[in-house]
Amino acid sequence: MINLILAAIPALFLSVSDATSPQYPETVRGETVELLHGVEVADPYRWLEGDVREHENVSAWVDQQNEVTFAHLHAIPERAGIRDRIESLWNYPKTGRPMRYGDRYYFTHNDGLQSQSTWYVADSLDATPQVLLDPNTLTKDGTAAISGVGFSRDGRYLAWARSDGGSDWKTWRIRDLTTGKDLPETIEWSKFSGASWLPDGSGFYYARYAEPTEGEAMQAANEFQTLWFHRPGTPQSEDVLVHSDSEHPNWGWSPTVSDDGRWLIVHVWRGGEETRVMVQDLSRTGTSLEPIVDEFEEAWSFVGSEGGKLYFQTTQDAPLGRVVSINMDGPKTSRTWTEVIPESTDTMRGVSHVGGRLAVSWMHDATSKLSLHDMDGSHLRNIELPSIGSSSGLGGWPDSNEVFYSFNSFTTPPSIYQHDLETLETTTWREATVDFDPEDYVIKQVFFESADSTLVPMFIAHRKDLTRSGNLPTLLYGYGGFNIPLMPVFSPSRVAWMEMGGVLAIANLRGGGEYGRSWHLAGTKLDKQNVFDDFIAAAEWLIRNKYTNPKKLAIQGGSNGGLLVGAAMTQRPDLFAACLPAVGVMDMLRYHKFTIGRAWMPDFGDPDDEAEFAALLAYSPYHNLKPGTSYPATMVTTADTDDRVVPGHSFKYAAALQHAQAAGGKPVLIRIDRKAGHGAGKPTSMRIDEVADTWSFLVDALDVTPLDRP
Repeated sequence: MINLILAAIPALFLSVSDATSPQYPETVRGETVELLHGVEVADPYRWLEGDVREHENVSAWVDQQNEVTFAHLHAIPERAGIRDRIESLWNYPKTGRPMRYGDRYYFTHNDGLQSQSTWYVADSLDATPQVLLDPNTLTKDGTAAISGVGFSRDGRYLAWARSDGGSDWKTWRIRDLTTGKDLPETIEWSKFSGASWLPDGSGFYYARYAEPTEGEAMQAANEFQTLWFHRPGTPQSEDVLVHSDSEHPNWGWSPTVSDDGRWLIVHVWRGGEETRVMVQDLSRTGTSLEPIVDEFEEAWSFVGSEGGKLYFQTTQDAPLGRVVSINMDGPKTSRTWTEVIPESTDTMRGVSHVGGRLAVSWMHDATSKLSLHDMDGSHLRNIELPSIGSSSGLGGWPDSNEVFYSFNSFTTPPSIYQHDLETLETTTWREATVDFDPEDYVIKQVFFESADSTLVPMFIAHRKDLTRSGNLPTLLYGYGGFNIPLMPVFSPSRVAWMEMGGVLAIANLRGGGEYGRSWHLAGTKLDKQNVFDDFIAAAEWLIRNKYTNPKKLAIQGGSNGGLLVGAAMTQRPDLFAACLPAVGVMDMLRYHKFTIGRAWMPDFGDPDDEAEFAALLAYSPYHNLKPGTSYPATMVTTADTDDRVVPGHSFKYAAALQHAQAAGGKPVLIRIDRKAGHGAGKPTSMRIDEVADTWSFLVDALDVTPLDRP
């Protein structure tokens, strides 16, 4: 049945917020005031930074807020029908790109509504797969997830990481792929690291931190990461320390072993896209890591190797990206960087060494393009994609002509394609089928002017039968940070929003990665306000072009996007009817004091620097709320086990917003998941519940009557 949506839902005659305003729990306001760079800064809700698991008063506050929030949401008549429809759309098989290790293929698959995707193994692409590793058996509530995998190329071992409750902390185990059983050892306190094996399965490299002080694992700053080598069948206490640095607490180490096993490449990171690079020749005894890129000035990413020649993707002298090589054989004094693939007019997003060729993923106005090149950089051909959308993958081995990639768009569910580099034949390996008709929707891209006349792109998607009346419920989504682009991707939750007659707008703001390094830097540090200006300009364009109006316009973003929403609504509360800041960075003066926060300084700036402090204070959402202001209806979302952006950001912001909201104003709620984190690893049922609550909140706040589907 696809002719009607939410058939069991009556039309909305009276919104919940029209009937009664929530009665919020009383939140104690403290008297903390600090003098920072000569400025007195009040922080009345400092006590809400306390870890929920360690502070009973914070845990009680969370329970009280959730009681108010869920009472409000569950009173919305449409919620049950909305949830049913989201679950129906979500319930389709989801398969990951396969990869060959040894003589077998490995991939993830989710039947539709499983809490977590399961790892499978198959002797061939056509063979019946067998379960290799099922995270759904780890806990009854589905809150344990596989947060990392590393296969040895010979197909002998799998290193797999378990994370609980959405935490970034990983516990590694090693599975013998012959017996299907785990070895006895565990590897603890790893974070922000994969596992990179030597090709013969004799061991792998990984990064970890020292064991935190009891009670501080979820909030203490993550400092002094160290690099280690582990041999299967040995306890972690016998691991070999490969590298550490006692002078730079915020540096981290990301190891990669070249496919031929000769080289260990370590990318040195401290946050942002800039990296240093160290290399060790594993084929020679007595060697150690040596730097070949010794400054944090540009982005570097290892692509592959041919003997002594190493290939890297970089933004050095190329803001949109290029490929270069360096020959490590011979004396150090003769080493020079040689350009292989020059900078293009499109943004270079990723490069793979496959089948003796270089496979390149490009981005043109936030949509994907794929090309193949000889190892000298000569262009061979393009790989045609089904339509305008997003592709990822082109994964394979340097000595194999078989590569895989995926493709999807706003209205195209993900499909997996197999491409033969010799025959040039492309075949569909897996194609998803979802309970909706893509032909019922229209997608277009527009460009609007920001405050400084910069042209910014935006995707707009909606049902074909809608006409621009100036009164359409519209959801504007943005991110604008960390060199991350927003590309057309399929989302069953967004399909549900559009089915209800909602317009979806995705703005490609500065600070993201849509147009390379310059575009990214234009939305960082002292220029961060450009991101908020772009977002506000997007909203004004939608209103000016008669899609919507301030009573029907909602904004949404998560993490750095949560900061975006918080800043936009404090700067222009008149422009929006509803705001959805999720897991946001809301206190810009203290973000660097928790977990991995200091790694965000290249984007946000340093609160200890006077000029950057002034810029941060000027837009920090927590510090710019003004009592007595009529703010939009707001639902803040976070989770108690978020150790990426600690939930204290959202707790403090919600408390301050409830205090500042004008008398009789629109609802200000905070929805706090228990046993969940920043987003990764969240069970499917929790994701569906969160989306159902979010769309229900918008139906109420924007006074939406769900419409029949065409």
